Amino acid sequence: MTHLDSTRRSIALDSLEEGTFDLAVIGGGITGAGVAREASLRGLRVALLEGEDFASGTSGRSSKLIHGGLRYLAMGDVALVRETALERKVLHRMAPHLAERRWMLLPVRSRAGLLKFRTALATYEKLGAVEEEDLHRNWDVAELEREEPALDRRRFPYGCAYREYLTDDARLVVANLRAADAAGAVCVNHLPVEEVMREPSGKARGVAACCRLSQRRVEVRARCIVNAAGPWVEGVRRLEDGDSPTFLHLSKGVHLSVPAAKLPVRNVVLLAARDKRSLFAIPRGEVTYVGTTDTSYAGSARTWPEIEQGDVDYLLDPLGRYFPQARLGAADVVGAWAGLRPLVARPGREPKDLSRKDEVTLGPAGIVTVAGGKLTGYRPMAIRIVETAEEVLGSLPARPDEEPLLPGGELEGPLDARSGTLVGLCDLDAAGRGRLVSLYGSDAAEVVGLGRECLCTGAGLLDGEVRWAVRREGAARLADVLYRRTRTALYEPQGLDALLAPAARTMGELLSWSPAEEQAEVRRVRELFAAEMGWRRPS
Repeated sequence: MTHLDSTRRSIALDSLEEGTFDLAVIGGGITGAGVAREASLRGLRVALLEGEDFASGTSGRSSKLIHGGLRYLAMGDVALVRETALERKVLHRMAPHLAERRWMLLPVRSRAGLLKFRTALATYEKLGAVEEEDLHRNWDVAELEREEPALDRRRFPYGCAYREYLTDDARLVVANLRAADAAGAVCVNHLPVEEVMREPSGKARGVAACCRLSQRRVEVRARCIVNAAGPWVEGVRRLEDGDSPTFLHLSKGVHLSVPAAKLPVRNVVLLAARDKRSLFAIPRGEVTYVGTTDTSYAGSARTWPEIEQGDVDYLLDPLGRYFPQARLGAADVVGAWAGLRPLVARPGREPKDLSRKDEVTLGPAGIVTVAGGKLTGYRPMAIRIVETAEEVLGSLPARPDEEPLLPGGELEGPLDARSGTLVGLCDLDAAGRGRLVSLYGSDAAEVVGLGRECLCTGAGLLDGEVRWAVRREGAARLADVLYRRTRTALYEPQGLDALLAPAARTMGELLSWSPAEEQAEVRRVRELFAAEMGWRRPS
């Protein structure tokens, strides 16, 4: 039985109160999900509690790239670059649909600039043991005209293309949670931790939480607690030690989406902002999204940090220099998202100069806390966290000899070929079938089998996707489905409003919502989307 079936949520809550877990993980982003999978694969009994929805924070609001972080070479962080560069291939093998090979293009203005970049890239490719077919390529004007025709080739007559991988961050989180669930973990969202329960000695013996959906209080007993709460890690740490000092530096990252027809890039294109930071333009579905900013965030951690006009201006500014025919302005933005990165603070350093290296500590009550880290390196980070927990748990079972595939990862050959297997199973066109394979991998046919009809005319979202999200992936609210399971709000924002009512009806059928509850869920998604586009309001 899966505990990620939201129609049986009360059973999952019951399971959290049964016996004592080896590990209670606080936080359902990529770090917590990776720890739950790693510990469960070793045979440990694991509970995971997430205060909002899985991947609702940092792990659902990234640039959605699996990359080694070439710029960290300039910061001297060779170990981090090597680990994440090698990890790209591991993730591609585990889940090829969630680590798709893409060319990343750096437009270059001179031969000298091209030579300088190629030198750095040779080191990067050596660290990542890049195979010959994936080694970088140099494109001249004629090749750029063919491969990236929208680029201004007079300004940028050279280009260097190298391999990186495109992921879907929230889907990667869900895949890890499903793997943990299959190995026996109990993972529950919308369940914020409110208290650390203690032994008379002061050692943590578990956590108490309150379900946001039912207001039920749950007490989870555990031999060891892992604090993987991302931007909220300090708040959890203070439940352990009220005098815990501040050690995070929150950085805000904003992304904007414009119609792909108005910014028709074919590859992931690296752009230089006026302050020399690197930005990305990434084609995905109906949109091309551009990001990310990297500015200090002084407020308290929020799931939906505000987007300001200055963020929008910063991201739109370089587009005219690279793609002058696009003529993009604020009115062309159809979607946006922002997230917070929990960086480990270093006095006097700006966010762009802070390393993404993770730090794992053991607190006075025996709670393992992790801060920092990169999406790409989540798996080795999870191994380090579980090995730190060994100081509390004692000796651990060994890891599996081979790294198991993630759910949906049983794919062979290119994704385009795999999407052809859905012909006849649904009425979607090639792009729609490709979207299904990119989201669900080898599970796509099973998803279609739950409901092959589109939710409304002109939209590609299937009824079966909503049912799958609720029954197999723990979606309990409409925003869970549209923002993090199907990604409709991010990649197809122009059709979002028409999908709200039919998607709410399907969820209402499964979760026994009243008409008033369905309407409340629709209103909430509209409010969330309006908030992310709120920078458009006149001052």
